[in-house]
Amino acid sequence: MTMQIRSMPLAKTLAQAVIITVATVSLIGCASTARNIDPQNEYHVDARYDFSDKQDIVATLSSSLLADPEVNEVGNRPVIISYGIANETSEHINTGGIADDIRANLIKSKQFRFLNRRQRQNIGDETDYQYAGFVPVEERVSEGRQLGADYILSGTLRSIEKKQPRQIRLNERRLIYYSMTLELTNLSTGEISWTDNVEIAREASQPIIGW
Repeated sequence: MTMQIRSMPLAKTLAQAVIITVATVSLIGCASTARNIDPQNEYHVDARYDFSDKQDIVATLSSSLLADPEVNEVGNRPVIISYGIANETSEHINTGGIADDIRANLIKSKQFRFLNRRQRQNIGDETDYQYAGFVPVEERVSEGRQLGADYILSGTLRSIEKKQPRQIRLNERRLIYYSMTLELTNLSTGEISWTDNVEIAREASQPIIGW
């Protein structure tokens, strides 16, 4: 009896030590952290679309369009109007950022000019204000002098996602395929003068249970 009475406190102490250790490790593992990363480097957290994919898409399609000889033979800096990129994926992806970055690259190249479709209403409102008598005649903008577009730039982002079938496992594997198509349509003829696409396929595995 004496030996049993002495062993119980030791067992209890060991149990408490184990619980404290596990709790400490859990708290350390669950602690949130933050750090700066270089956006120019490729970095993926999981299989889904991220900023590295955006950079690849923008760089590839911009370079392809700038290198197309047929489009660049049209004349001095053809005028383009962008109608955006449709998101046909199951994810909430801001495709406007892709279109804006491609437009920025094309403008910086000095090979193309772009119309600001988003500001059309504001341009009309400001013009009406100037012609309402609030601005001197010599300072008013001249009407009927806006540029006409030669091309329409548009695109579509699509995706296909595959998951492992339901079964007992510790990790879940996921495969996602993205396809981004961009096209340039001649406004006079309706012909697609240029088109190209970028494909991204990525497989990721993550634990079913984690924190």
